[in-house]
Amino acid sequence: MKTDSIFYQLFQAFPSIFFELIGQPASTGNTYQFTSVEVKQTAFRIDGLFLPSDDSADQPIYFVEVQFQGDPRFYQRFFGEIFLYLSQYERPNDWRGAVIFKNRSLDPGVQAQYRELLTSPRVRRIYLDELGEAADRSLGVGVVKLVVETKKKATELARQLLNKASQEIADEAIRRQVIELIETIVLYKFPQMTRQEMEAMFGFSELKQTRVYQDAVEEGKLEAKLEAVSRLLTLGLTVEQVAEALSLTIEQVRQAAEAKTSD
Repeated sequence: MKTDSIFYQLFQAFPSIFFELIGQPASTGNTYQFTSVEVKQTAFRIDGLFLPSDDSADQPIYFVEVQFQGDPRFYQRFFGEIFLYLSQYERPNDWRGAVIFKNRSLDPGVQAQYRELLTSPRVRRIYLDELGEAADRSLGVGVVKLVVETKKKATELARQLLNKASQEIADEAIRRQVIELIETIVLYKFPQMTRQEMEAMFGFSELKQTRVYQDAVEEGKLEAKLEAVSRLLTLGLTVEQVAEALSLTIEQVRQAAEAKTSD
């Protein structure tokens, strides 16, 4: 999974996290919708856009970009997208820009053409490795920090965030969403982790109820069934009998048998 897609999932589900990152009350997110917009007749697509509700003309539009790779032309693209959008979508709102860098070294720095924008309050640059105490105080900011945390520290931080979610979020549906996001980030950071390892690592009962965990369990069951195909065929069962015994389709049985033969 691409890193920026994780952030867009976070902002889509919990707009409050973005506003905490830029130092505003989490409740500000209640009046915004996170979306993406095509800029017509150009090669640009704005993936991160916080639009205020129609009756909030006094609230600014936020253009958001997540940058985890070096790009010396980043600001040319970023401001190009913003001004093309403003020229094509006539909204009365003011605007702000926010760039979320993995670390300061990825920031191209203040360039002469954009000096007035980059040195004004209009554009906020955030460096995830410098979040500091804000990540300890806020569950949302802590989830963002988990994305860039080292593998050595990520498991302990994930445990802390899972416990924090359990203690602080009373709404079961929202709590489960947060837990799923945390689990998605962990799976992104540790793609080789088995289901048993994840269960042992977190020891968290609600983890087993999440969609991500259940999908993984079902995937594990399917893998076990496919592994059993060749053994049952060797014992003399037909493809049809194996499919019925394992609740698989005939095509799945045939593909599993062929894959085993080619190994």
